[in-house]
Amino acid sequence: MPLCRPLGSGLWEVRSNLPSRRIARVLFFVEKDRIGVVHGFIKKTQKASPDDLALARKRMKEMKV
Repeated sequence: MPLCRPLGSGLWEVRSNLPSRRIARVLFFVEKDRIGVVHGFIKKTQKASPDDLALARKRMKEMKV
């Protein structure tokens, strides 16, 4: 079952468990009447790396301009 949660500063995550104990993540933001998908990746750990979050926030800032 997918899980959606806020990551702060307007950034959200949808997380879904895959076979072999992997986790698919999609990071996005919502502004007015649109959704901007800024990053997606597959991991084996629960926590997103600071580099992935920094990249998503950078892309979100670029898309909001």
